[in-house]
Amino acid sequence: MSHTLAHQGSVNADKAARGRGAAIIVYMLFLGSVLTVVTAPIGVLIAHLKRCHAEPWVQSHLQFQIRTFWLGVLGGGLFVASWQLLGLLGVPPMAPWALGYVYFTACLIWMVARCGVGITRLTSNQPVANPRSLTFGGARVTLADG
Repeated sequence: MSHTLAHQGSVNADKAARGRGAAIIVYMLFLGSVLTVVTAPIGVLIAHLKRCHAEPWVQSHLQFQIRTFWLGVLGGGLFVASWQLLGLLGVPPMAPWALGYVYFTACLIWMVARCGVGITRLTSNQPVANPRSLTFGGARVTLADG
C-alpha cells in the first residue's frame, strides 16, 4: 500500500514539474494551428520563454516544440521557393498545385504526429528521447496496436 502511495506522490510531483503546463499549452497551440495558423508562433514564443526555467525532462519537450516550429518554417520557405521556381520555368500550373497539396498534407501529418508523440510522452511524465530529431524525437511510430 505504501509503495502505491509513494508512486502516486512521484506522479503528482511530475505533474507539477516546472514548465509542464506550458509544454501542454504549446502542444495544443500547435495542433490549433491546423485551423488558425497564428497559434503556432504564439506557441513557439511560449516555448522559448519557458525553456530555461523548466525541469530538464520538460526542457526536452520545449526544445522539441521549438524545433518542430522552425523546421516547419524552413520547410515552408523551401517549398514556396521551389513552387515559384516551377512557375518561372513554365511548368504547367496543375503540377505545382498538385505538388503543393501533397507537400501540405505530408507536413500536416508530420506536425500532428510530432505533437501526438510529444503529448503521449509528456502525459506519461517522460522526456522526448531525441528532441533534435527531424522525425519523431526518437519514438517508434507505428499504426499497429500495442
